[in-house]
Amino acid sequence: MVRWQHYKLSRPVVMSFSSLGLSPAILQAVAERGYVTPTPVQIAAIPAILRGGDVLAAAQTGSGKTAAFALPLLQLLQDSPGEKPRRLRVLVLVPTRELAQQTAEAIRLLAQAAPQSLKIAALFGGVSINPQMMDLRGGADIVVATPGRLLDLIEHNAVSIAAVSSLVLDEADRLLDMGFSDEIGRILALLPKQRQNLFFSATFPSAVHALAARMLHEPARIAVPALAQNQPDIEQRAIAVDAGRRTQLLRHLLKQNNWGRVLVFVATKYAAEHIADKLHRAGIKAAAFHGEFSQGARDEVLADFKASKLQVLVATDVAARGIDIAQLPVVLNYDLPRSAVDYTHRIGRTGRAGKSGIAISFVSAETEAHFRLIEKRHQLKCEREQIAGFEPVVSAAPANDLNAESSSDGGIKGKRKSKKDKLREAAALGKTD
Repeated sequence: MVRWQHYKLSRPVVMSFSSLGLSPAILQAVAERGYVTPTPVQIAAIPAILRGGDVLAAAQTGSGKTAAFALPLLQLLQDSPGEKPRRLRVLVLVPTRELAQQTAEAIRLLAQAAPQSLKIAALFGGVSINPQMMDLRGGADIVVATPGRLLDLIEHNAVSIAAVSSLVLDEADRLLDMGFSDEIGRILALLPKQRQNLFFSATFPSAVHALAARMLHEPARIAVPALAQNQPDIEQRAIAVDAGRRTQLLRHLLKQNNWGRVLVFVATKYAAEHIADKLHRAGIKAAAFHGEFSQGARDEVLADFKASKLQVLVATDVAARGIDIAQLPVVLNYDLPRSAVDYTHRIGRTGRAGKSGIAISFVSAETEAHFRLIEKRHQLKCEREQIAGFEPVVSAAPANDLNAESSSDGGIKGKRKSKKDKLREAAALGKTD
C-alpha cells in the first residue's frame, strides 16, 4: 500500500532558490535564466527530489514543473561522476514532439552553468531516426523522449536505459490518454528496479493514480491548489452561436478586436485545414497545425506563428500540450474539447508567465450540454454572450443528463467509461483481459 507524504501548499510562501538546498553551480544557472523566486511546486518538489525519493506532483500548466524536476536532477548528476562513454542516467518521457523539444531545450539552458558537461538528447518521431542515432553516439546523460521513438532506438541498439537512476513522467495523464500505456509498460520492464520515479502533470485521473500506486515507493505527494495568486490571469468567455456560422463569427471577432495572434482549437485535421483555408482566402494570415504534419512543417508553422507572421493557428489537440508561445493573447475553442481535462490544457496556452489572456468557447445548441459539463467539472460559470448579427437561431434542448457521452464533434467525455478508457486503466494496472 502506498503511503503518501502530503505537501499541500494552501497559501503563497516567499522563499529563495538558495534555501532549497541547490548547489552554487545550479543557483548560478537559476540566476542566468532570470528566475527570481521559486514557484510553489518548485518549493515543494526540489528538496524532495534532492533527497532521492519518489514524487507525485500535481500543478496547473505554467506553474514551473520543468524547472521543478530539472534543477534537482541536474544537481544529482553533478554530485555523481560522469563516465565515458556516457551512460543514460535521467530519462524524461513526454507525450508529444513539441514537449520533447521544449523540455530538452529548457534543461540544456539550465545545464550550461554546470561545471560538468552534460549531454541532453531529444528523441521523438515524425522525423528520420538516423540523425537521432548519430546524436546518441558516445551516449547521453539525459534523454527527453516520446515513448514510441525511444523504443525504436532501443531496438536499434542506439540507446540503453539499463543504468537510468531517475525516471520522469511529464504530463503523465496525457501519456496514458494518448494510448502510450503499452509502450510505457515495455519501457518500465527495461529499467532498473531501483530508481527514482517522478510524476509531474496538471491533472491526475484514475489511470495515472493506478500507475503511480504500482510504481512509486512512499512518494512525496505535492498538490498545488489553484489559488487566485497561483492561477494564470485568463478571462474565460462563452459565445452562443449556431454551428454553421462559427467561421463567420471568427472572422468578425478577428477584425473587431485586432488580435495579433489567436490559437484556434478544432476537433479534426480536416476542420483545421478547412477553416485555415477559409481564413486565408478571406485575407487573414492563417495556417493549419495537426499531427499529420512532418516535423519540419510543424517547426516552420510554429516559428511563423511565434514570429507573428501568422495571425491565426488552427490546431487540433496536438497543440494543447508542450507548446509554449510567449504572450499569446487569445485561445479560441471553435470545437469544444472532448474532455474537461483537455479544456484546462487548451486554455493554458494563454495567460502564461504572468501575462493575462482570453479564452473563448463557441457554444452551439448541439454543444450546450457539453459546455455545461465543462463548467460543472471546473466549478465555472460563463454567461452566454451573443454577438450582434450572429445571434443563434437554433435553441439548445434541455440537458437531462450532463454526464452522458456525446457523439457530436467536440463532445465531452463524461463520467461513464468507454471501452478504450477501461482498456487504458487495465493497462496502467498491469492487468489483461
